[in-house]
Amino acid sequence: MKFSAFGRSATVRSALLVGTAALAVPSVAAAQDGGQDQAAQYDDAEEQAESPDPNVIVVTATKREQTLQEVPVAVSVTTAETIEQAQIRDIADLSTVVPSLRVSQLQSAFATTYAVRGFGTDGNNIGLEPSVAMFVDGVYRSRAIAQISDLPDIQRVEVLRGPQSTLFGKNASAGVISIVTKKPEFDFGGMVEASYGNYNAKVLKGYVTGPISDSVAFSAGAGWNNRDGYLTNGANGDDINDRNRWFTRGQLLFDNGGPFQARIIGDYDRIEERCCGVVNVAPSLETMVIQSPLIGGQINDFRNNPDGDVIYTDVDPINKIKNYGVSGQLEYELGSLTLTSITSYRETSLSANQDVDFTSASLASGANIGQADIDTFTQELRIASDFDGPLNFLLGGYYFDETVDTKDQIVYGDDFRTFADILLQAATTNPVTGVPAFTVDTLEATFGGLTGQDLTGDFFASGQGFFNNIVQDNEAYSFFGNVDFEFTDGLVLTLGANYTKDKKQIVTNSQSTDVFGSLVISDIRDTATNVGIAQTIGGILGIPGGFADPATVQAFALGNPATFQAISQGAAAATEPLLGLTELQFLFPFQNCPNVVETCSTDDDDWSWNARLAYELSPTLNVYASWATGYKAPSFNLSRDSRPVPSDFAALQAQGLTVNNLVPGTRFANAENSEVFEIGIKGNWDYAAANLTVFQQNIDDFQANNFTGTSFVLGNAGSQETFGIEFDGNVRPTESLTLNVAMTYLDAIFESYVGSPVGDLSGKDRAGVPELSAVFGATWNKEINDAGDRLILRGDYSYQSQVPALDGFINFIGTDPVTGEPDYAPAQAIAQFYTREVNSMNASATYAMAMGLELTVWGRNLLDDRYISTFFPAVAQGEAISGYPNQPRTYGVAAKFKF
Repeated sequence: MKFSAFGRSATVRSALLVGTAALAVPSVAAAQDGGQDQAAQYDDAEEQAESPDPNVIVVTATKREQTLQEVPVAVSVTTAETIEQAQIRDIADLSTVVPSLRVSQLQSAFATTYAVRGFGTDGNNIGLEPSVAMFVDGVYRSRAIAQISDLPDIQRVEVLRGPQSTLFGKNASAGVISIVTKKPEFDFGGMVEASYGNYNAKVLKGYVTGPISDSVAFSAGAGWNNRDGYLTNGANGDDINDRNRWFTRGQLLFDNGGPFQARIIGDYDRIEERCCGVVNVAPSLETMVIQSPLIGGQINDFRNNPDGDVIYTDVDPINKIKNYGVSGQLEYELGSLTLTSITSYRETSLSANQDVDFTSASLASGANIGQADIDTFTQELRIASDFDGPLNFLLGGYYFDETVDTKDQIVYGDDFRTFADILLQAATTNPVTGVPAFTVDTLEATFGGLTGQDLTGDFFASGQGFFNNIVQDNEAYSFFGNVDFEFTDGLVLTLGANYTKDKKQIVTNSQSTDVFGSLVISDIRDTATNVGIAQTIGGILGIPGGFADPATVQAFALGNPATFQAISQGAAAATEPLLGLTELQFLFPFQNCPNVVETCSTDDDDWSWNARLAYELSPTLNVYASWATGYKAPSFNLSRDSRPVPSDFAALQAQGLTVNNLVPGTRFANAENSEVFEIGIKGNWDYAAANLTVFQQNIDDFQANNFTGTSFVLGNAGSQETFGIEFDGNVRPTESLTLNVAMTYLDAIFESYVGSPVGDLSGKDRAGVPELSAVFGATWNKEINDAGDRLILRGDYSYQSQVPALDGFINFIGTDPVTGEPDYAPAQAIAQFYTREVNSMNASATYAMAMGLELTVWGRNLLDDRYISTFFPAVAQGEAISGYPNQPRTYGVAAKFKF
């Protein structure tokens, strides 16, 4: 895990990559979308050797079957052969072959973020549906935890870049990832595969297909993926970031050669893994306190041993996920019209543990960060024409009904009271005498006396915490359509529209048992101030016992206004430091809803549009220009950080209905809207293919979920804008050799983000979005003997330029005395030191026998390029920084038999 400073090395590397592409591109004229290798276009080696045109790939990006060259959409395609040869094990690995796609794995399996062209939604809040929508065989998967599957029968993966809301609905404002699996076949066949690699990695999977009758075919697949973790928990020796997942999948296909077809799919998969390990990148004073002898906590020594791959946690981050569902696709051809129905029902459950302080100290033991049950029903109906004339159309409707029941909790551990005691003493120590004003014990006694309660042993006690439960019901429907009009031969105008109606309702049942967090310190401070005033006046008047009663204080104030004002100011100054103790109120109460002010429901609708003009310059060259808009529905904050917006907070406060210590926040985020202007050119020749796309894309009111060090702040991020150039292509200089290159240039900025938790980010680059991403690859596929055996060598190099990986940092500096809200000081300057650069090389060598046996040696991240994929402020540890390390070098062998 390395950190490279800004400077010449990054610039030189980028220049070299651009220069390499410039030398390669003229010789090929260029590239197939997604930079896929030529060999990946065939079902078998014989077809590859015989075909003069290996670049024809059929895609369904527009919900019609078109070749990749014909479809006037920016789409990258990764075929099954590429997935096999590159040993791509899950969706996260796709980013090594699709430079416009970035996948980030955060604190658990459900916290996965997919970003296309720099646009993507943080996965740390289960209330947020991704801006990059995921579909498997036409069925929408609404959360990342429903998207992780090892499928043995993948036909291709399409990554549609840019807003796709006109055809794919309410949550495709940034793009679409569409996984397409193979249909059952009427010829018996299949495959079995076994793989073994370092970290004791074991993969077993198989697939079989064949006929049941003349009109019914089946397919069935199953697999198991198991691996030791590449991180070690230094506290107990357990492996972290391991793999332990299995799946099964079955399909039935009815096709009697007539106009009606039916395809039924059922699947089930389970995951039980320790994910995801966190390393401390930069310690703070609070981190040092955790490591003090009084607490005895441990953290990794990142500065002296950055490649140690050792973390410390007293709670293993165990994720348990269960997915299952059934879907049915019915098609009926009525002359030149095709009617399609896709119906699905899915259930997903999650249980995820995480040590929220990411140390071996028992500060937040047994913290269950996520429990969720998601039930989803979808129904799509559409009709598409295939007329010989100039006009064709696609019209459809879509219905979505989902219930999310989520729970989470944070519970103080055995060490938290000691930790709080040390922080309390440091915060209240007199700089002259060096004596702290409070310990936790004396604070309990003092506050107990001021409130008239017995608070002995109640502050920061083990087992106290916050317990959250929120249920969300989401119902949506949309109507969509595209019309194509061919003015002349090869010149097609496409107009599309989508109307979406989205309704959400949440019901919360959450509570805090944190005694200190529920105290109103401002009221206690007022009481302490009044006590100080009474004591001072009592001393002046010589009252026995030393305290003046309220009547005496009032009389003294009337008779000695100037003296009383001085006494009041002095007492207030003496008690003002108590307000700083609000920083230790981590788990204050929650305002449940609905309530008399908040309906906790949204009812939103919007139109999305697209217009596209495509022209076939020649049988091998197409150009297009398009404009499109996208829409993502409002989202609720389904976490303990969900609070009334300022206007609702004021209304609750006016009626005296707010819970203690409630401050306004973000209960929900408004809808986001995207827009893209794009021009593209696509070329496809016998032995080469090329695509070039230039675009300007922006998202208004982007739904941002920012972590402040103690909580997540959900809100709308003004406007995010990206100018980009995408190029990809391949060339086959010989029958055996294929060279490919894919490059993406992105200039991603926050055009407007005044209200960011880390200050005004307007005009600043978007953290985590590399300016240059590139994939260079080569495949050599050669028949080596008369028996028809083949040797297949494949390699690719993936690069992402150096980029700041943290927007900024937030320092808590107290509570605003007027509004009572937390006051933060943004520190964007700190963020510049935390960067990420990616240099990843993958390779494989396969000996494929004509009789169906294939033997492979493979390796991923062969350069062992280590970096922190995502940085974030360490939890409740001041200016400490934590992060998620990437996967190290992996390698292994595999055997596959196709029959």
